[in-house]
This record gives sequence, C-alpha cells and structure tokens, in this order.
Amino acid sequence: MAFFYAAIFFMIGIHVPFWPVWLAAKGLNAPEIGAVIASGVGIKIIFNPLIAHIADHSGRRKPIMVGLAVLAFATFALFGLTDGFWPILLVSVLFFTVWSPLMPLGESLAMLSSGDSVEEDHTGHGGELDYGRVRLWGSLTFIAGAVGTGYILTGQNAELIYQILLGSLVLVVAVSLFLPPTRAPSRDDTGFAALAVLKDRRFILFICATALIQASHSVYYGFGTLNWKAQGFSETVIGLLWAEGVIAEIILFLYGARLVARLGPSKMILLGGLAGSIRWAATGVTENLAALVILQALHALTFAATHLGAIYFISRRIPQALSASAQSLYSAVVMGLALGVAMFASGKLFDLYGPGAYHAMAVMSATGALLAIVLAATRR
Repeated sequence: MAFFYAAIFFMIGIHVPFWPVWLAAKGLNAPEIGAVIASGVGIKIIFNPLIAHIADHSGRRKPIMVGLAVLAFATFALFGLTDGFWPILLVSVLFFTVWSPLMPLGESLAMLSSGDSVEEDHTGHGGELDYGRVRLWGSLTFIAGAVGTGYILTGQNAELIYQILLGSLVLVVAVSLFLPPTRAPSRDDTGFAALAVLKDRRFILFICATALIQASHSVYYGFGTLNWKAQGFSETVIGLLWAEGVIAEIILFLYGARLVARLGPSKMILLGGLAGSIRWAATGVTENLAALVILQALHALTFAATHLGAIYFISRRIPQALSASAQSLYSAVVMGLALGVAMFASGKLFDLYGPGAYHAMAVMSATGALLAIVLAATRR
C-alpha cells in the first residue's frame, strides 16, 4: 500500500505543476487549459461513484484497480497522438474516467486491509495497518516528483513532460499488481450503493464539515504563490514555504494514529477546522516571514488532520460493503466539487480583495469546525 501511494502521488507531483506547461506547448490558450484541467473534476463527480458501485457489489478492489491502472496508461498514451483543443479534451475525459477512481478505491483497500472498522468511541485505532505512516509516502514522492521533474526539465523540450508522466503510469500499473487481495463483503442489494451511503444523515454532516475545511485551502492552492510574490518574497523562500507545509503534513501522518486513538475522527476534523480559521485569518493580514513559517506548520492540521479524520470516520462509520462508495463520495464531493467551486470563487475574491480573500477561507473553515462539533456530539 505504501508503494501504491508513492506511485500515485509521484505521478500527481509531476502532473499538477507541469501538465499545463505541456498543454501550452501544444498551443492551448489559458481558457482551454482551464477547461482541460476542470474536466478532471467533472469526471470525478460522475464516474467515481459508478466505479465504486461496481466495487462494492463485487466486494473486490484489487482486480478493478489493476484494470483501471492499465486503462489509465493506455488512454494517457493517446496524448502522444493528439493535437488541438478538442482531441486533447476528449482524451483527458477518457483518462480521468479511469484515473480518478483509483485513489478512493485505494483508500478503501487500505482501511479494509487494516481491519480498522470499529465504532468511533473505541479508544484504540484497532488495526494492523497504520494509515498515516502508509499515506505519508505519497506526500514524500509528491515532493520528489515535483522537484525532480523541475530539475530534469531545465532547458528541455516540453514534450519530455509527457514522456515522464507516461513512465510514471508504468510504475502505477506495476505497483497495482502487488496490492493486497483484501475483499469486502459483497452487497446483495441491487440499489445504487452511493444512495445507500447518503441515507446516513451523519455522513452528510461529515461531508459538509470536511468539504468546508478542505475547500478553505483554495486561495492558498490557487493564489498563495502570487500573493507571496506580491509581498516581495523570492521564489526560493516561496518554494521553502510550500515545502514546509508538505513536511508538516508528513509529520502529522507519521504520528496520526496516536492522535486518532486519543481524539477520535470527528475531533480530528474539528481540530483541522479550528486551525484553519486561525491560519487563514492570520495569513490574510501578515507579511512577516517568521509568522508565515509558523502558520505554514498548521498545514499539518488544516489538511492532514482533517484528511486523517475523514478516512478513519468512513472506516468506522460506514459498513465495509459500502466503503468504496463512501470513499468515492468523499473524493468526488470534498476534493472535487467543493474544492472546484471554491477555487472558482477564490479567483474572484483574490481579484477583488487580494490577501483579504483569505478571510473568507477563515469563515469557511470556522463553519466547518462548527459542523464538526455537531458531528462529534451526535452518534446517530
């Protein structure tokens, strides 16, 4: 599982910062590049629950993930034969259709393999697999992919980006062959699995809380670098601030199981929301480097603690036979729809208010924290 996360995030660490460069080299303008990237969000919302429905009905994860990995490589290879906006958009839709479900299915498989499916008020984490210590390898390879590819690409043709990404997908296929064959109980109910998950009112509350907290990162993700450059920080300092955030989340993942055992998933989400309200409120008003260093360390809580709480909440709240659908809904709604809408709104806010846009993010995170309080107080 650690190799799986490493391979997936190695690819993402290359794709996120450098794929727009390849698209631009193909002649796409800014709106067209935005449409191609946005297609991944739209596809995630539609197809992740459908693939998860198949996984939950069969109880199998590994065979579906191997098939998706092979198809992801095959469809991505088609980019080498495409030119122009519409062919590239079509291939992008095909690629994200088979690529996007891999992560939530992997999350489901990881927690099934851990055996961590207990009531939330249990005092121990109850599993053999420490999710945080497995997941941190993804964060490490994200850094390695981004930094290493940036170094390799210096003075090179943008076509090399496509070749490196294709090679990274070979690694994803190879790693998927060695995933644990853990199975969940198959579902006898023929109804759509995602709808069964959405009948749980507490799950709806959980989705709303985590969506607000994770989407509150949108100004940071989209405009953090631009804001710091406008404040006079060098590219080197900005790069180090970003790296600090990822290192902070790695440290949290390293010791996350102990925190989950002590606080429980709902209070982990609450911790992330409270930290976010402080982080974004202060980031919107400070240009002091020492203060920013302290605030960047809070990424361990705003992102990593919230994410850990979410993964363990799903594992402990949702029956194993619905786990793939629950993880896919979390991925599609929280990391897809909510973040996408917030990114769009953040562009407008940053254009109007500059760093003041962070204050809206602080309100979002605080609202998520309030919902997390309700979540922690309810059991049904």
